[in-house]
Amino acid sequence: MVRFDARDPAGPVEAWAADGRLAALPVDPRLLGHGSGFGSAAGPLLVLSAHADDETLGAGGLIALAVRSGRAVTVVVVSDGAGSHPDSTTTSADALRHERAAEARAALDELGPGIELVLMGVADGGLQEARVDIRTRLASVVADVRPAVVLAPWRGDGHRDHRVLGEIAAELVRGAAADADAGAVSAGAGGAGPEAVGADLAPALFEYPVWLWHWGAPDHPDVPWADLVRVELDPEARAAAARALDRHASQLRPLSSRPGDEAVLRPDFVAHFRRDAEVFVRSEPPEPAQPVSAQPASAQPESAPHEPVLPETAQPEPAQPEPAQPQGTRFDATHARQADPWGVTTRWYERRKRAITLASLPDERLGSVLEIGCSIGVVTAELAERASSVLALDVSEVAVGHARARLADRPHVRVEQADVTRGLPDSGPFDLVLISEVGYYLDPDQFERLLDDVERVLAPAGTVVACHWRHGADDFRQSGDDVHAALLRRPGLLPVAHHDEDDFVLDVRSRDGRSVADRTGLR
Repeated sequence: MVRFDARDPAGPVEAWAADGRLAALPVDPRLLGHGSGFGSAAGPLLVLSAHADDETLGAGGLIALAVRSGRAVTVVVVSDGAGSHPDSTTTSADALRHERAAEARAALDELGPGIELVLMGVADGGLQEARVDIRTRLASVVADVRPAVVLAPWRGDGHRDHRVLGEIAAELVRGAAADADAGAVSAGAGGAGPEAVGADLAPALFEYPVWLWHWGAPDHPDVPWADLVRVELDPEARAAAARALDRHASQLRPLSSRPGDEAVLRPDFVAHFRRDAEVFVRSEPPEPAQPVSAQPASAQPESAPHEPVLPETAQPEPAQPEPAQPQGTRFDATHARQADPWGVTTRWYERRKRAITLASLPDERLGSVLEIGCSIGVVTAELAERASSVLALDVSEVAVGHARARLADRPHVRVEQADVTRGLPDSGPFDLVLISEVGYYLDPDQFERLLDDVERVLAPAGTVVACHWRHGADDFRQSGDDVHAALLRRPGLLPVAHHDEDDFVLDVRSRDGRSVADRTGLR
């Protein structure tokens, strides 16, 4: 399992230059509008980009060549790019959204005149959540453009947004291939000529790597050498691509000298895109082609082996762990990279959610508290204001270190490293147990066992509070809603409060089912 952070040094460009296979890659004439058959002719080129700058990094030279040869080019930038600097204190997400849109237009103008730009404005880092809407909108674009070639991010690139968009592109091309097959059969039966059949040819799909050049090396097992092709760039195309990349100033240069405003694209990474050729992954249609509508509803998109915490995402996106890897290992890496990886001290979403959670606790004085998943101790500190004692647990030793430093002046707070899938510490009873943003990292059986342990250490009138994100992530083993459904099935825990909105769900359950008014003598 490869883990990487875009802020770390990229693999050296010299290693690739020294490997003879890169220079010897074959050329697929369809990329340049030549050849015959599937995806033939110098028809329109459709370029799909997860974030403004992906298309310039991965295919800027090819776009310049296509425009110069007279091909119509349409570029669709799917996300708004507002998540590139989540920790910035000088530039708002809205300002970044507008800046990156302007950079995208300026970059395409450097590649050639007349390039159509479509900005879809999907939330940065949220392509998986908007998948159905994106697919519907892109299907309309494909129908309008009728491209001969579609370029999309490589599905194996290691970035979740890149994978999702690559999968959507593959679905659309599969559907187009099925439609072309059906059109060919219909035309043949009706006696139509080859022009009628050719008009319905599906586009060829090629995928462009971006983050491969950061985490990869020539001998890395996940480099798809058998499917790689190259496009030679002449000096004019290379110069146009270089000018276009320079237009993405918000990604190449710091927004300011303040922490959180660092450049996203390191110079050693950008060096990979100054070569005299661009590399693509050839993606052939399946045999036989199957329309997406015919696929079973339960079919899951293929997963990629590398999905790191990247500046393009609005929150950390840790990779799916290997079965033998301890849970704490990946979270140690996350916390080692960033002091506050989930933005709990800076993001209004997190601060608001925390306020709602604390206001939902039915007792003013909390007594003895167990917090499962304390992270860096921000919620812990607020619990400590109302508690007689707090035991805070986290699987990450690095997070525990941060929390202990934050809470060093609270002698009634104890922070311990613990993997709760192996059981809770032999302590208690606890008047309050808080389970926040933890349950979806456990599979259903593990979470049921955790709830068994929680009930074992819960005081006779104790309260359990759970709060979880409702959207998906690739390393979740169940949904936030599934976590809360399991809690609500516990007959010994009575409902006290419930709050749900699109983004998170909060449940307060207790062995004492009285309302706050009953507890405080108001009725």
